[in-house]
Amino acid sequence: NTIEFTGALHATIVKQLRLRNPSNSTLAYSAILAGRDAADFSLTKGNTVSIPPTRQGFVTVEFTIRFLRPAEAVLLLVSNKVDGVDGATMTFSLKSEVKNIEPHGMLKCRSPCYEM
Repeated sequence: NTIEFTGALHATIVKQLRLRNPSNSTLAYSAILAGRDAADFSLTKGNTVSIPPTRQGFVTVEFTIRFLRPAEAVLLLVSNKVDGVDGATMTFSLKSEVKNIEPHGMLKCRSPCYEM
């Protein structure tokens, strides 16, 4: 699965990943960001998530677009045993794309076109 972060240059984009637990036991996961641009992504609510039985949990990923080139990373969710129950390891591809560039301000200047 791919999670896309699209927006303007220097914009901060927040995505929330919903995880469902269909089992009758609590599941716990450790979230790990890996890859070339992993340092540009952050987990705003910490790197652990616990999901009660038959409920859902959320992992929040934040990214600020700093460069014109696409950023890439991988989000790994590794299960921690709770009450002897182990969940499946999950991976998600994180990718960014700059959709537009908005100026921070305008600067006017006068200059001669040429000099002899």
